[in-house]
Amino acid sequence: MTAGQEFAGKKVAVVGLARSGVAAARLLQAAGAAVTVADGKEEKDLAGALARLDRTAVQIRLGPGYEKALAGTDLIVISPGVPTELDILVDARRNGTPVIGELELAWRFVRAPVLAVTGTNGKSTTVTLTGLLLKESGKRVFVGGNLGTPLSEAALETYQNPHAPGYDYLVVEVSSFQLETIRTFRPWTAALLNITPDHLDRYPSVTPYVTAKARIFENQTDQDYAVLNHDDSRVAEFEGKVRAHALGFSLRRPVQDGCSVQEDRLVVRLKGREATVCRLGDIRIPGAHNLANAMAAVTMGSVCGCPPEVMQRVLGTFPGLEHAMELVRDREGVRYINDSKGTNVDATLKALDSFDHPIILIAGGKDKGADFRKLREAVRRGVKHVILIGEAKAAIKQALEGTSALTDAASLRAALESASTLAQPGDIVLLSPACASFDMFADYQDRGRQFKALVNALP
Repeated sequence: MTAGQEFAGKKVAVVGLARSGVAAARLLQAAGAAVTVADGKEEKDLAGALARLDRTAVQIRLGPGYEKALAGTDLIVISPGVPTELDILVDARRNGTPVIGELELAWRFVRAPVLAVTGTNGKSTTVTLTGLLLKESGKRVFVGGNLGTPLSEAALETYQNPHAPGYDYLVVEVSSFQLETIRTFRPWTAALLNITPDHLDRYPSVTPYVTAKARIFENQTDQDYAVLNHDDSRVAEFEGKVRAHALGFSLRRPVQDGCSVQEDRLVVRLKGREATVCRLGDIRIPGAHNLANAMAAVTMGSVCGCPPEVMQRVLGTFPGLEHAMELVRDREGVRYINDSKGTNVDATLKALDSFDHPIILIAGGKDKGADFRKLREAVRRGVKHVILIGEAKAAIKQALEGTSALTDAASLRAALESASTLAQPGDIVLLSPACASFDMFADYQDRGRQFKALVNALP
């Protein structure tokens, strides 16, 4: 059976009209499926998504009663943000209707090797850096997934142009939500960066969250690679459990195969051969957590044959991602840092540990069930003032009582104005919310860009 043939003539409902839902609908339509898209939001809230669909070729059910679109379908494809335990999906599975996600759908079309990266933090940086290593080594690479461009868009491109030069590799960021709905998804190389409690508004405890992350290795064989962080105890436990050939990376100790630090050098070892990639001081992105991300990327790049000299050049020039420890401005001796991508406690902890200067921290947003008490020691040690915004500000204030000066702000603008007044030369003003953004902003990018605009508008 050729790629996509299994969907021809099938009635398929796509639930959730975010980017991945739109990409899934377009891919299915190209494959000859009868597609209905369904979303509980109203049309006025989905104008951008609907504009990317051929409305003459798909059926659309929006708002109250959208669930009726699922009746009589052969397959349901859901976006990552759609909870898998919705009653309508539970009923569908009970009645024998398969429910998969956009990642699983796209996988059934693609033919190039997939390098997949998951973990609580660092996914986007690692995926982007891995893509750069491969591109600079002369490979044709798709970079996307949960990071931005859905894998279904790459699948559609190659499906519609079967005779055009395809991709050599597909490098994709994969979330726990996406992994909940896989069936056959099998990445050639799968990396698990770290696991700390997150999304506890969706998962009842950390255990099912870990289980979802671990599914990235579920369909691998001994012909594949599993890249594991040996410095994370939850991740290191998979060393003897995966069927794939295990590779490691560690800042603290040598690894048999993978990437490690030796004195002041980053060293990669594969199949008994060892090579120095660069000196640690050559790596541009700051922080121990970013060094770990770089080591994961180097490990995957080495598996794909990237030369050490190319990896050295990329590591020396890669500045990091927008909204991830991004220097916005140095104003009157005060550095303003945008870490809006720090949407959980562990990410904010890593941001705080990256500086040895006094910090004024702007935090808060939509609570995902986090334990903000884990911030206490880092705040006590290095933060001179915490300014809190958003729905979670009361919970964070209670958790941090007695560690530092704590104040509330009604908006991000008010928080930044307070921070700029409090800051003295040598201080860091750090936006690292430890929370999701959806209470006040469209997403973390919107939050970060508003912060940058406000910082650059300071006189």
